[in-house]
This record gives sequence, C-alpha cells and structure tokens, in this order.
Amino acid sequence: MSPELVSILVLVVVFVIATTRSVNMGALAFAAAFGVGTLVADLDADGIFAGFPGDLFVVLVGVTYLFAIARANGTTDWLVHAAVRLVRGRVALIPWVMFALTGALTAIGAVSPAAVAIVAPIALSFATRYSISPLLMGTMVVHGAQAGGFSPISIYGSIVNGIVEREGLPGSEVTLFLASLIANLLIASVLFVLFGGRKLWARGSVAPEGDGAGAAGRGTEPAGTGTGSGTAPGSGPAGTAPAAVAVRLGRDTRGTGGATRLSPARIATLVALVALVVAVLGFDLDAGLTAVTLAVVLSTAWPDDSRRAVGEIAWSTVLLICGVLTYVGVLEEMGTITWAGEGVGGIGVPLLAAVLLCYIGAIVSAFASSVGIMGALIPLAVPFLAQGEIGAVGMVAALAVSATVVDVSPFSTNGALVLAAAPDVDRERFFRQLMIYGGIVVAAVPALAWLVLVVPGLG
Repeated sequence: MSPELVSILVLVVVFVIATTRSVNMGALAFAAAFGVGTLVADLDADGIFAGFPGDLFVVLVGVTYLFAIARANGTTDWLVHAAVRLVRGRVALIPWVMFALTGALTAIGAVSPAAVAIVAPIALSFATRYSISPLLMGTMVVHGAQAGGFSPISIYGSIVNGIVEREGLPGSEVTLFLASLIANLLIASVLFVLFGGRKLWARGSVAPEGDGAGAAGRGTEPAGTGTGSGTAPGSGPAGTAPAAVAVRLGRDTRGTGGATRLSPARIATLVALVALVVAVLGFDLDAGLTAVTLAVVLSTAWPDDSRRAVGEIAWSTVLLICGVLTYVGVLEEMGTITWAGEGVGGIGVPLLAAVLLCYIGAIVSAFASSVGIMGALIPLAVPFLAQGEIGAVGMVAALAVSATVVDVSPFSTNGALVLAAAPDVDRERFFRQLMIYGGIVVAAVPALAWLVLVVPGLG
C-alpha cells in the first residue's frame, strides 16, 4: 500500500473515532500527524510542525478574545440593537444584511477570513439574542464572503485571474465573479427558507429598545419552534424560548446601564472594532495579532469587564482546527494532495477528469487553503483543457466555486471562525451541524458547478 493511500485511510479513521467516541478530532489529528509523519513520511518534528497553522491559531484566539470582551461589557448588545433599528425591527432582514456586508467587504479587497472574522461575532450575537438559527446566520456570513470573493479587484479574483493568465488560458473576470456570486446567492436563498427564514418573516417587527417589551416576537412565538438553534437537515428543533430572550433583553446583568446606552467601555470597544476593520482592510495588518493587541488594551483599561474573557476563548475549537490542519500539512508535505490530483489529471476522459478535479478541490479545500488548492489544480487541468474539449472559462469558474463554497466546513478558516464566534451554543452540536452541512455542500455543489459551467463548454 502506498504511503499516500495510508495517509488518506488514517484520516478516515480519525473521522470515525471522533464521531463515534466523542474524542476531540484535533487531538486525534495531532496524534495521527505524529504517527504518519514519523512512521510513513519519515518527517521529523520540524517537518510535522511545518503544517501547524500558526496564523489561524492567532486569528481564532485574538478575534474570540476581543469579542468575548465586547460581550462582557455589553458592546455586542448595543450593536444588536443598532442592527434592529437599521432594518426597522425586521429581524428577517438581518441575515441578508450580514450576507451583503461580508460580500461587500470581500468584493472591495478584504481577504475572506478577515471579513468573516469581523462580521461573524456580531452576526452570531444577534442570532443568539433573537432566537435565529446560528447555522443560518453563520452560513449566510460565509456565503456572503464568498459571493463577493471573486470580483475583479478582490484578493481571490486577482489571484485566480493571475494564475489563468500565467498558464496562458483564456479567461473571463466577469464570468468568474458572476459564477461565484450567483452560486452563493442561490445557496443562501435555500438556506434562508430551510433554516427558519419564513418564521422570521412571520414574526413581523420587534422593538429595538432594551426593555422587556422589545423582545423578539413579544412572546408570541412558542418555545421550540426551531428558530433558536441551528438544526442540521432532518434533526429536531431545539429553539430558545422567546421568554428567555425577553429576560436577557429586559435586564442589564452587567450593571453597565442597559443595552442601548453607550458607556466609556463600550465606546472604547466600538473604537477598537473600527480600528480592527481599518487595520485589516486599510493597512493589510494581520487580523489575529491586531485583535489580540486591541483586546489587551481594553483589558488593561477595564480589567473587571475582561477578567473572564480569556476563559471564553474557544479553546476546544482552536485545538480541533489546528490539529486537523496540521495533519493536512503532513499530507501536503508527503505529496498526497499532488498524488491525488495527478492521478485524476491523467484520466483520458476530459469531462470525467473535470468533475473529479472539482471534487478534489472541494474536499481538500474543506480542510486547507482554497486559493492554494486552486493554484495547484488549475495547472493540472491545463493538459486536457489544451485538447479543446473542455471550455477553460467554465472549468476555472467551476473549480473556483467548488473550492470556495465549501468554506462553511468547520475545518476551514471561515467555518472555524463561525464556530468559535457563536456565543451560548452547544459547540459540539453546532460543530456537527456545520460538518453535516459542509458534507452536503461538498457532495452536491461540485457536480452542479460542473453541470452548469463545464458541460456546456463555456469559454
């Protein structure tokens, strides 16, 4: 048995054990990386740790630390109420506001994880407050980021268009952008319908003020209607009762003067959040390091509000994501990813090779860098694209959609940020929901993208 095949089988075993024995998958993945890296790939510790995602570790810790402080001093409460006022109390519009906001950020040049890191904590705090499915809100944020992710001036768009030009392939910036935009918009529309959007419309408007009368639905919606906690397809409802929401809205448990009032700590936190956006988008600073720095400044100024914030960092999520990505790094180091791609590229049937490349892009991207995977797969597609049987424009667009729409996976950067940012949820359950949904996306979207973009021979 080849080393590459062994490494893939070990990954399957990690998934099975984590699912059946409730062991943290990250811890299992670290053990697998050690075993496979040492015994199969002949890597030393430095080679194994080369795949450790240090940048993602800092992003997850920094962003969740900063927003834990924002929750502790009531800033997220204030932002939630401001969002309700913005849409005149129509809670059903908030998921679409978040979708559009992240899409606009990535379209004008923000890196997708940076946009999600900024928007997701606010969006998911809102979801908790108004009993909106966190699965709906989190996936709307991620799909919004990917909807704008391939504009001609975006990071992803610039990179992919540059790869196409370097490989001498015909390209279309507009087709690439529209393919991603339309695909994610359609998926978001389906999600909105399936995960409680119609019930949100039925609620009507809510009052944004912080008194008990302003609770979502004013207690008219019975507990357990399915809008409180995201449910995986086919699972039962587990909503948060609006009565509980009314209690959270109606009293100020932190002694900071009510959810709609701005205290000095909240003003400083809002300034810190704006500074995070400006630093990341305007000056291209690292989101994680910037967030940690801002959190330390706030903690120093208001230690009482920040005392428990470190404990609220999503450490189990950090372990999970870093462990899995370290193992994926071992796979890349030993050539498993290239081995699989070259095996598919050598197939003599271009249409079959095209759909398999889309699936490889989706599966690998669910655990690793989307842009990195596209950078590897587009050159692998050049030989059969040169035969003229497959349209290059459609193939590149299909690869781009397949490799990025799966970023809702909890193992990807965006999915991990959503998982880490969700307050007051059962994280293990939310993780399973994201994993199931990510699996459905991986199974369905590449085939649909291939059917719509590749089979007609676009380009």
